[in-house]
Amino acid sequence: MFNETMLSTTKLKSSRRVSSRRVDPTLPTMYDLPYENPLTDDMPDYFHQIQPQLLNETFVPPNYPYQQVLVATDLYLYYDLEHTLWYKRPDWFAVLGVPRGQTVSELRYSYVMWQEKVAPYLIVELLSTGTEAEDLGKPQKPSRQPLNSPAQPQPPRKWEVYERILQVPYYLVYSRKSLKLQAFQLVNGRYQEVEITGQGFWLPEVQLGIGLWAGRYQEWKGQWLRFYDAQGSWLPTEAETRHSAEQRADAEAQARHSAEQRADAEAQARHSAEQRADAEAQARHSAEQQAIAAEAARQAEAQARHSAEQRAAVLEAELARLKALLEQ
Repeated sequence: MFNETMLSTTKLKSSRRVSSRRVDPTLPTMYDLPYENPLTDDMPDYFHQIQPQLLNETFVPPNYPYQQVLVATDLYLYYDLEHTLWYKRPDWFAVLGVPRGQTVSELRYSYVMWQEKVAPYLIVELLSTGTEAEDLGKPQKPSRQPLNSPAQPQPPRKWEVYERILQVPYYLVYSRKSLKLQAFQLVNGRYQEVEITGQGFWLPEVQLGIGLWAGRYQEWKGQWLRFYDAQGSWLPTEAETRHSAEQRADAEAQARHSAEQRADAEAQARHSAEQRADAEAQARHSAEQQAIAAEAARQAEAQARHSAEQRAAVLEAELARLKALLEQ
């Protein structure tokens, strides 16, 4: 497996190649070199516009700062100091350890190796009928030179540039027609195809994998290239992140509403309990008042009986006295 040491070595090799001699300050920069060709017939289809967006959104290495990861789509990649107008235009590529930029003025017109000095870490090409041979390094018919004209140096093909000149550690090719993903890893300076098993192809230096995901991206449903994490979870897109945030906000709002309802129910229960307690206290107070009144009535009745008994005793004593006088 390609490790971080090999990656660093590759970066150094790539940097050494373009900076082995002092860079002439008169060499063209990205501001001087062409970055679009209106005469080309190599126009990408709509898939070539949509698929890189998904790669951009999901290529988020957990071990690299966001501002030190550059991703690019159809950006001119200049690679040769001897032929400063030679370039390749990968469908998508990622570079590690270069500033991403934070302002519009820092957006790159192109990627110029003798300025950047760091080769791409990963390149992805999306196959089309016109580019398949070029992307896979297959033999092509040599271009014809006009008779009696001096031979002009021809730029190397993509495969040679990625493998031999830039020494890009990983090169992936995907055909949306056959749904076939091919992965090539740089081993001893040559690309070796790696069999893809399971979910996809693992990139240890960035702790991410890339594989085919079946789903709907934007408004299009199908098989898409997408990155996943060490747990095998597909990294979310911006829309999915927003949707998850909205779902969490809705769930939190629902939880707050439920908590408020529970609080209201508890407050109502407390109010009912307080009302019952007040009623019970009032009932106890009434019962105590009734008991006091009953006790007062009992005491009054007892007092009345006692007074009646006293009067009866006085009368009996008086009768006894009168009876004694009569008997004399």
